[in-house]
Amino acid sequence: MELKFKVSGRIARPVEEVFEAVADPAKLSAYFTTGGAVGRMETGKTVQWDFADFPGAFPVEIVEVEPNRRIVLQWEANEGPPEDGDPVVRAAYMTTVVFTFEPLDDGRTLVTIEEGGWNETPTGLKAAFGNCQGWSQMLAALKVWVEHGINLREGFYV
Repeated sequence: MELKFKVSGRIARPVEEVFEAVADPAKLSAYFTTGGAVGRMETGKTVQWDFADFPGAFPVEIVEVEPNRRIVLQWEANEGPPEDGDPVVRAAYMTTVVFTFEPLDDGRTLVTIEEGGWNETPTGLKAAFGNCQGWSQMLAALKVWVEHGINLREGFYV
């Protein structure tokens, strides 16, 4: 069984606006990547994300982009230090994140984020739970920023 999760949320804006809030680095930096994002999400590109609460820019490999429909990316799993029951030496590996953007009949957009590919270990499980929390927070921050222009994460982590 693969270690993965899925979170979803409805945002009261058209799909094109919601998609751009994720794909455009300036917009993403306004509510999510608290240390900034560099590079537009386009198929085959590598962009950089930086978070004030988790210092250091992360390379994010953009695997596929279907405008206004889907973004697939990969980035390195961050499991932190080994815990009891985990091997001391772990090879670096990537997880896959899939964003889907679905226009709804009422003008809102359903955004779904799935991430999978962690090692099935205690630290892999802990990392997956941490990222699940992070993506849920991202959806909440996206909603508040796109609908109301408020940066929900500002000052939250520092």
